[in-house]
Amino acid sequence: DTGMHRLGFDAGNLEQAIGLLARYPQLEARSAFSHLAASEAPEHDVFTHEQAALFELLYEQLSTAIGYRPLRHLLNTSGIIRFPQYQMELVRLGIGAYGIDASGLIQEELRTALTLRARISQIRSLPAGETVGYGRHGRLSRASRIATISIGYADGLPRAAGNGRFSVLIRQQRAPIIGNVCMDMSMADVTDIPQAEEGDEVLIFGAGLPVAELAEALGTIPYEVFTSVSPRVRRVYVHE
Repeated sequence: DTGMHRLGFDAGNLEQAIGLLARYPQLEARSAFSHLAASEAPEHDVFTHEQAALFELLYEQLSTAIGYRPLRHLLNTSGIIRFPQYQMELVRLGIGAYGIDASGLIQEELRTALTLRARISQIRSLPAGETVGYGRHGRLSRASRIATISIGYADGLPRAAGNGRFSVLIRQQRAPIIGNVCMDMSMADVTDIPQAEEGDEVLIFGAGLPVAELAEALGTIPYEVFTSVSPRVRRVYVHE
């Protein structure tokens, strides 16, 4: 623990780890690692360098005491990009493997590895003044075409994405989610997409609609969006 304060031995109890390894010689430390708290944030670079220096110090204490040098790793995706001098023997390419750069420095060089799609189940025409969805929150100010989409918050489209906070992509055009996202379905306004039809594909995130847009609309980060996709959503692997 060099400053994240989540898990790990710190300077005060590293001797415990050394003692355990000495007491049980059949155990071998294969690697030693720490985790950077804010590698993506330039305003915390001084702290990041301090973490790296402390990690090196503690590692030297450990390796000297046990008589061999375990593999070292410190960097997550943002760290790999912003602090190449600390790459050591291993790095931990986490969300970068899915095409996301939290630092924003090389995002255009990465390709999105995950796509979340749904389908239009039904389209209905409604007059101005009607309401859509639970709580009647989706109030129509004009005659509208409303598409019901086969994805809801039980699938991975959070309820907070509703009421116009996020727009899906249908036939390469944006369609705002209207009303509350339901458990298994959601509704989008396709009035301005007259060619939209039942059965059309709906892009929630992927190429053409970055997951970062959904994350921003939700006030969260892409990590949470990705890990919130339900196991019931069918996975299709297009490359191995």
